[in-house]
Amino acid sequence: MSRYLSNREQKVHFDEDEVGGTLRLKPSESNVTEDQEPFMGIKVRRKASIHRDYVGDYIDVPSRPYLMKILEKQGDKKVLFADTIMKFTSTGKMKRRILLVTDFAVYIVDPESGALKRRIALAAVEKLCLSELSDNFFAIIIPTEYDLLMASTRKTEIVTVLVDSTKSQSDYELDVLFSNRFEYNATSELAKEVQFEQVEAGVKTRISRK
Repeated sequence: MSRYLSNREQKVHFDEDEVGGTLRLKPSESNVTEDQEPFMGIKVRRKASIHRDYVGDYIDVPSRPYLMKILEKQGDKKVLFADTIMKFTSTGKMKRRILLVTDFAVYIVDPESGALKRRIALAAVEKLCLSELSDNFFAIIIPTEYDLLMASTRKTEIVTVLVDSTKSQSDYELDVLFSNRFEYNATSELAKEVQFEQVEAGVKTRISRK
């Protein structure tokens, strides 16, 4: 059984509007574009969304030759999860990326150039960090390298796949830390802290230098 643990300012905070029963966040900073808002937004959780079926491959990997070429070159064949996510850079900007999870590794691919930006062996992942609130953020902590901070509307499925695939390949139990304040290494020399706060309209998120 996996261990689920509970527990300057470059601000990323937002003003919310209610649209069709969901909360859509409008960023106060210019580094978040309109097409990125769904990844940053907090929506009202319904019971149906908690129990929805997982699909795994949301982008039809076999239909994308550049992704198949990357996987074949690395010797990976079994794709457990594939989707578009938002990745935070070391400067705090967000970039749209493709996240692939196989039974051996995590891949970050640039969807525009088709270039592999990063490959992380599952064995190198120490833990996953999430808030205790209804947001889309999660961090993958890799002690031997630098960490990944990402946002996805399918966060729960990603975490489940990473935990299950790590356990199936080894006796190692991947820690999942739930906390409204956690640190991650944006680069090998730059540590940042992510803070989450429940407010009346949703969740306010701040990312700051340590």
